[in-house]
Amino acid sequence: MVAGQQLEAGTRAKPGADAGAVPHFTHKQVMEIMAGLMLAMLTSMISTSVVGTALPTIVGSLGGQEQLAWVASATLLTMTASTPLWGKLSDLYGRKLMFQTSLVVFVLSSVAAGFAQDMGQLIAARAVQGIGAGGLAALPQIILGDVVEPRERGRYGGYMGAVFGVSTVTGPLLGGFIVDNLSWRWTFWICVPLAVVAFAVIQKVLKLPFVRRDAKVDWWGATFITGGTTALMLLLSLGGQEFGWNSAWSYGLGALSLVMFGLAVVAERRAADPILPPRLFGNATFALSSLASLLVGVAMFGAMMFLPQYLQIVKGMSPSGSGLMTLPLVFGLLVSSIVVGRLVSRTGRWKVYPVVGMVLVAIGLYLLSGLHVDSSLVTIGLDIAVLGIGLGAAMQMLVLAAQNAAARTDLAVTTSGVTFFRSLGGAVGVAAFGAILGNRLSSELVSLARAADLPLTGGAAPSLGSPDAIRHLPAPVLGVILEAFTRAIQTVFLVGVPIAVLGAAAALFLKEIPLRSSHAPQAAPETTETPKTPETAPAG
Repeated sequence: MVAGQQLEAGTRAKPGADAGAVPHFTHKQVMEIMAGLMLAMLTSMISTSVVGTALPTIVGSLGGQEQLAWVASATLLTMTASTPLWGKLSDLYGRKLMFQTSLVVFVLSSVAAGFAQDMGQLIAARAVQGIGAGGLAALPQIILGDVVEPRERGRYGGYMGAVFGVSTVTGPLLGGFIVDNLSWRWTFWICVPLAVVAFAVIQKVLKLPFVRRDAKVDWWGATFITGGTTALMLLLSLGGQEFGWNSAWSYGLGALSLVMFGLAVVAERRAADPILPPRLFGNATFALSSLASLLVGVAMFGAMMFLPQYLQIVKGMSPSGSGLMTLPLVFGLLVSSIVVGRLVSRTGRWKVYPVVGMVLVAIGLYLLSGLHVDSSLVTIGLDIAVLGIGLGAAMQMLVLAAQNAAARTDLAVTTSGVTFFRSLGGAVGVAAFGAILGNRLSSELVSLARAADLPLTGGAAPSLGSPDAIRHLPAPVLGVILEAFTRAIQTVFLVGVPIAVLGAAAALFLKEIPLRSSHAPQAAPETTETPKTPETAPAG
């Protein structure tokens, strides 16, 4: 019987046991655990992407058009803010318990969202849903780090990339089917069966020794980190929509975010067991991986958010058709992440992949910046395939690099920290690229309309109407709008190029520390401070 079958999570650890020791899992056991983790991730990601298709119907049913931005922002806000907290809680109370807790929180809030009777109830449920999603974003990577050593981890990390790709495509398609044939409420309830299966699988197969540490929850750090992130996310999500960038709200939220993060630094330096230990930022690999992950988030979410708008408005595709057009990106991401993962496991060399991956992301964004009104679907597919290949090569390797350079006792906070910065980058990307798109579109509409001697005053993108309504405009007006939107989207992708190049530069400065293996002694962690050794105590 292997060690993984001997110790249940929550059993008493032997006095003097090594808190950093991990049991050995066979490939079959790892794949069983991966099945549960991927089901939970699929539950979270599909539930997030499936709702986008249903939003117009939801607003028609519940009203509250002016609150529409909050339906999406509430989940993004709480997910990003809660991500680092789940990692620390899993250190204190166990991976399995916290993973299942996040799954239960996500499911119960999803059910509540489906029963919402007004927009206020829906937004509140979506905010709680984001808290659960934060755990489901970070904990699978942490658990994978517990059961598989870095040298062997690459081959399994690619499967997690596959979940991201599948959910990206199937979410909008499933959402359209549900809205057309059932009720929008089922876009929230559809995740329940998957979640129940994921919970049962993890309960059965995930058996990790858990050594409880005699530590207190860092409430001050949690408060200030959450507060600073919340203020920043509110600014990024609602700035330019609910209030202007040059407004008291923007300046107030920006100042509040800086103050809260400053207080968080003070609190974390004084805390005995901090949520996000300052010593991590003395680890060059963690710092550079986090920076590169933030830049990946900016480039990835910015591109994926606005590409469907180009396909629907300029190319006249349906929502389902634009979703299917992302298949080349998903296929490239899937193949790249799996191939790179296997190569890393076989050779032990990893640094080249995030560097080359970010260069390919830059190339993909540059190619997309050359799109025009008459671009063929084949050209578009090839361009986004390059982007997908780059993302697949970079994303998982950045997490792997940070995990490998950290002490085993810092595995959870390291993983959740890198995930936090990637989510934060996504929020920054959506907000920044959205502002660029709106401003560029407004100026291009005015310029092109004046050149064509048309009575078109321009404005922000939402004033144009739905893609279907745009298609029914008179030909001269339609031509101006399509050309203006194309130029605006070109600018968005072009701005993403230097961001991806900076990500490649950050990856280039990473030190290629040999990957730890179950067949080799653990390398000393790259850190400027020795982490405290946890005390052994009964688990529960």
